[in-house]
Amino acid sequence: MKSSRTRGPALLGALLLSIVGTVLVGTVPVLAPGVAAGGSVAGPLFNFGQAGSFGSLQGADLAAPVVGMASTPDGAGYWLVASDGGVFTFGDAGYHGSTGGTHLDAPIVGMAPTPDGGGYWLVASD
Repeated sequence: MKSSRTRGPALLGALLLSIVGTVLVGTVPVLAPGVAAGGSVAGPLFNFGQAGSFGSLQGADLAAPVVGMASTPDGAGYWLVASDGGVFTFGDAGYHGSTGGTHLDAPIVGMAPTPDGGGYWLVASD
């Protein structure tokens, strides 16, 4: 019998792959004279097929790049997460907190919603 620790990452990978296969999110690093690299300007969000578009952060000046997203269970919204743990909501996705502005030992690399959409998990690289 596999431990839940083994199944968890595989399940999360499957969730993220299915989401990324439907909607693409892009960020562009900000490299300006006198400005430290690390900030980013959010790029467009592309939806395909029956995936709805409920907004994006395109052009927003972010403290960290967007690195993941998750769809609400009913498909009528989504969350975007930045590497600093900032969470951004669109459509019927509710805001349930973030780690933006909190010191993290390692950056956030993804997220997954709870089955009922009443929360989400943020996944760090450590």
